Amino acid sequence: MASRVIWKGAISFGLVHVPVALYPASSEGGIDFDWLDKRTMDPVGYKRVNKRTGKEIDKAHIVKGVKQADGDYVILSDEEIKAAYPKTMQTIEIEAFVKAAEIPFLHLERPYYLEPVAKGEKVYALLREAMLAQGVIGIARVVMHTKEHLAALIPAGPALMLNTLRWAADIRDVSDLKLPAEGKSAAHLKDSELKMAEQLVKDMTDTWQAGQYEDHFTEAVHTLIEQRVHAGKTEKVTPLEDAGPAGTTNVVDLTALLKQSLGGRRAAANEPKAKAPPAGKAAAKKAPSTRKRA
Repeated sequence: MASRVIWKGAISFGLVHVPVALYPASSEGGIDFDWLDKRTMDPVGYKRVNKRTGKEIDKAHIVKGVKQADGDYVILSDEEIKAAYPKTMQTIEIEAFVKAAEIPFLHLERPYYLEPVAKGEKVYALLREAMLAQGVIGIARVVMHTKEHLAALIPAGPALMLNTLRWAADIRDVSDLKLPAEGKSAAHLKDSELKMAEQLVKDMTDTWQAGQYEDHFTEAVHTLIEQRVHAGKTEKVTPLEDAGPAGTTNVVDLTALLKQSLGGRRAAANEPKAKAPPAGKAAAKKAPSTRKRA
């Protein structure tokens, strides 16, 4: 695979860990325009600039801060961020299995491939085949680049894929939009109009084949570029250096813990539930969190 590893850790379900490496499963297929100095054809990059003074600053002087309501900032280092929530920094922790059809397309964000590492091929295949047999996908949490993501773990052919999901709080409500009322009567649709529309939809219904759809805009720009190349209208450009590979993490394969995982879940299910507090004694409310998402 040409893509570089962007994360290494493990899939965790029960007490079983599947060591994996994460690769991007998609790429931007459009035209990648570089910014150039038209006088010299030198690449133009982004500078770290102090927005108040306009002066460039050194990377060593840059810190991460979260702005508060009063305008002050809370400054956090990478080490403090990792220490605050270390549990899933290197783990794709499955919390539940659900049917794929239950997740709306609106929540799907970005796909990744997962490759087994550190002799984890057998337990990787075990998880994949168990999910296929049950017809489910896993719902998990994972932290990448100091940000927690909700994600779907999906068996796809021989691979397990990780598709990050948008949090429910990040989905905008449609109530502010001026939309037609639901139902044909509320929308004042005639039976004849609906019948013709249904017939048109039926005639246009086909089997999904991703290869049938191409980026015509990118193709047109490539044609224009080829014409310029053949005409000799090119300038020498120095390419930007590529970023180096991400770091690695060693994770132990724990397939022998399958039975212990099952026993632990059953024991938890059989434990008596906590009794409700006596009438008249309200439960203490949690103080509202002042933490903001970076």
